[in-house]
Amino acid sequence: MFKVIGCFAGQHDTALAILAVITCLLACYTAVDLIHHAKTGAPNEKKRWLLFAGFVGGVGIWATHFIAMMAFDSGLPTGYDMLLTGASFLTALAFTSSGCWLALRSGSPAMPWIGGAVVGLGLAAMHHVGLAAYVTTGRIQLDPGLATLAVALGLGLAAWSIALKVRGGRSYVRTKSALLLVSAVCTMHFVSMASITVAPDPTMALPVATLSRHWLAVLVGGASLGILGNAAIALTLDTRERLRREQFSLVLSLANAAVEGILVCEDNTVIAANENFAALIGQAASEVIGRPLSDIIPRPPGAVGHAAEQELVAMDGSVVPVEVIRHEISLQGRHQHAIAVRDLRARRYAEDRIRHLAHHDVLTGLPNRASFTARLEEELALAKTGSRSVALLFLDLDRFKEVNDTFGHAAGDEFAVILPGLTDATTAARVAGHIIETVRAAADSLPAGGVIGTSVGIAVYPHDALDRSTLLNHADLALYQAKADGRGVYRFFQAAMGEKARERRLFERDLRLALERDEFYLAYQPQKSVRTGAVTGFEALLRWRHPLRGEVAPADFIPIAEESGLIHAIGAWVLRCACREMIAINDLRVAVNVSALQIHSANFAGLVRDVLAETRFPPDRLEIEVTETALIRDFDRALTTLRQIKALGAQVTMDDFGTGYSSLSHLKMFPFDRIKIDRSFVRAVDQNYQGAAIVRAVLGLGRGLGLPVLAEGVETAEEFNFLDAEACDEVQGYFLGRPEPLALVT
Repeated sequence: MFKVIGCFAGQHDTALAILAVITCLLACYTAVDLIHHAKTGAPNEKKRWLLFAGFVGGVGIWATHFIAMMAFDSGLPTGYDMLLTGASFLTALAFTSSGCWLALRSGSPAMPWIGGAVVGLGLAAMHHVGLAAYVTTGRIQLDPGLATLAVALGLGLAAWSIALKVRGGRSYVRTKSALLLVSAVCTMHFVSMASITVAPDPTMALPVATLSRHWLAVLVGGASLGILGNAAIALTLDTRERLRREQFSLVLSLANAAVEGILVCEDNTVIAANENFAALIGQAASEVIGRPLSDIIPRPPGAVGHAAEQELVAMDGSVVPVEVIRHEISLQGRHQHAIAVRDLRARRYAEDRIRHLAHHDVLTGLPNRASFTARLEEELALAKTGSRSVALLFLDLDRFKEVNDTFGHAAGDEFAVILPGLTDATTAARVAGHIIETVRAAADSLPAGGVIGTSVGIAVYPHDALDRSTLLNHADLALYQAKADGRGVYRFFQAAMGEKARERRLFERDLRLALERDEFYLAYQPQKSVRTGAVTGFEALLRWRHPLRGEVAPADFIPIAEESGLIHAIGAWVLRCACREMIAINDLRVAVNVSALQIHSANFAGLVRDVLAETRFPPDRLEIEVTETALIRDFDRALTTLRQIKALGAQVTMDDFGTGYSSLSHLKMFPFDRIKIDRSFVRAVDQNYQGAAIVRAVLGLGRGLGLPVLAEGVETAEEFNFLDAEACDEVQGYFLGRPEPLALVT
């Protein structure tokens, strides 16, 4: 240690030594800063800045070494070999550049240390090549221990410096790294110079081709100042440019985060475009940059902050409605303007959709009531000025309520058609007939097989009415008449229809109030065993006693209940009442008729379950009667419902067998508990050969399938005797007992 201090103090020119340290400090800090610049820069710029950092670092380290060499005074004449001096310069450049490149290579955490070690080895190699270029009139002797220590210290400090810089990016880390690198260079030089001793030798002379200390000082000083100055200028300029690019990149990132398309323009030239605008016109953002703004936006916005709507033409030729607004901005002190372009296609679509929905039905897309009314008023006004007529057709989809009940959709089933400019009513009749046939053909192609049809009512202006309201009312009355006449037909309005329609509406109103007023009651008709004569059960039959109409026949109110949808509430009342009243009758079953609409209802099985739980009625005593006609409308759904009912423990009977399709497949696919022969076959069976044959066939079918058979409508002793002779299981009819309230039949 004392030898090193002695060498520095006694054998070095203090001013030059301090100059060497200052040069080293400037060079090392610049090199470290350049390494940081390369590390944080773009990948395509990293290699260039690494080479520059290696070059500046190498020059600085070499300059430090030779300034310090000039400061060394052995007391003898000295000079420097030109070739070896150049070789030391190249050595410094090569090792420093290689070390910087290795330090920033990815792949291993040890690479920064390896790169730093290469820089340290370069220090040692450059020093010893430079020492070999040192020429004097004496012999140089080397202390191996100090020389080795110098190499070790220089290598370790250099490796620590480079690794520290690569791993950290803060300013104090850069300062620490630069100071460590200065320490590595100075330690290497001064410890190495302390390891040599120059012994005078009178026989040695300086070669002619050597550089004097004066010229070497000029060369080193000029090169160092020039290179360090250029490096500082380049670093400053590049830092400013990089800052500009980063700011611009930040602005573009913010623009890409915006919902609108954004253009940044300088004068009339586009200098930036975000991704949303590029997608809007179907071009890459790079293809938009550099183009005149007027080529992209036909009518560039005028006043700042003023929004204007216009249309752009995309690359595929489509027209894009947009809203354009301009804002003034200042980016890096330069006056520019940003243009926001908002896509209006979604808004235009929403506006069109709202406008359409205001005048059209959501489900069908047809004009709605408001649109229809306005059009009808327009056509009637035109007809008043001429001699032509306007026909109004009201359509109702027959049995479409069953579709709603089955599939759970609340779709409308009434439509209207305006036929303007008619010269006679036959055109309206022809159109109505065509509509009926078209709907029938479409329904026939459905899996249910022609369940849905349509009825049409027709009223004609000015023959049937002189204003819109009356015309609508008369077309509605004609529709009711078409439905009353069997459906699937059209009817023209007639004056007598008004009274019939009013009566039907009053009837339907009374039917709706019947439940509230407790006007319904159940009558029970006994079912008896043919063999023993014992009562086996009762069929619950709905009756309606109106305070003014008296006893209303089921054949009169059941169809209206089905058409109006009241059958669900009425049917639930019947089921609940029958179970509640029959709970007191031990061991006898009760049969309840069920409408096709109920069977196809999605929650009917749930209703049966709830009623059984509520009334605590034994499930095996409940018998649900369903007609074959109810099954064929939607057999799969009906089959599912009946299986759910069977799973509850209730029985299921095929009612009115023989009047429908009499399909044996239905008996095969579902295990019915009983078959009921319709009364039309039992009537006068003892005298009607064909009726007798049908009854015998059904009885044989029942025995073959193991199903009990009940014949209903037995009204005479002869009919009963015939059934007894043919071994019928059970019978029901007036001959055995009329329907009466439960208190009268038990």
